[in-house]
Amino acid sequence: MIDGHKANGVRTLGIDVGGSGLKGAVLDGAGRMLSERQRVPTPYPCPPERLVDELAALRDLMPAHDRVTVGFPGLVRDGRVDYIVALTRRSYGGRTDPDLVRRWAHYPLADRLAERFGVPTKVANDADVQGCAAVEGRGFEFVMTLGTGVGAALFSEGRLLPHLELGHAPFRKGGSFEDHLGNPARKRVGNDKWRRLVHEAIEAYRAFLFFDRIHIGGGNAKHLDVEALPAYARIVANMAGITGGVRIWELDPPGDPGNGTVHPQ
Repeated sequence: MIDGHKANGVRTLGIDVGGSGLKGAVLDGAGRMLSERQRVPTPYPCPPERLVDELAALRDLMPAHDRVTVGFPGLVRDGRVDYIVALTRRSYGGRTDPDLVRRWAHYPLADRLAERFGVPTKVANDADVQGCAAVEGRGFEFVMTLGTGVGAALFSEGRLLPHLELGHAPFRKGGSFEDHLGNPARKRVGNDKWRRLVHEAIEAYRAFLFFDRIHIGGGNAKHLDVEALPAYARIVANMAGITGGVRIWELDPPGDPGNGTVHPQ
């Protein structure tokens, strides 16, 4: 059995579940890629059983590995899905479907994936996984991911804190951060206005989190002007959503709140 601490020679399959794509690669103990990144479209509608089948098919494209980390775009506690927006829609960016909401509620995703994969499997929020690859380990660090929605993760002195869905906090004009910064909003208002809203959001988050550093990732981070960001902000590579799958085993060890590690029976 592989524990959550550093292990030389351990190969980790890192999977990043996104609203538009499912991506994965096998990594060595230092987070270096040992395989080409594979990507397949996220299917819609996508009930839990279909996602498990799709991730099992993606896994079959990969070389041998010892454990799996899955970054999931929602609130996950102890491997169970408490809240998910993207996959409760029948089409990308469409309306929420009540039946999908019901089917995803409290779904034991880590258990089901560990059964299919046959190796230790950790399921965590995708921003938490990405943050594990990005943080510097000093002070209070905030990770914001900009993709289909808005993700957030918090770290104190390099330690991953319990996940909060801060993207759904109130932001402006009765809307949440995700309402104004998610991909549908970016397409609606255009990149120039969207960039201004991102800067406003950074200041709003800092006003109540008092973070020392913010790391901005996700597929839409590429639309930001790096030079215009405040000195305490940096852009992280989008691949961090996969490569963080190694370091999260160190920063979110077994027994910690929110840990979603399951060992196959």
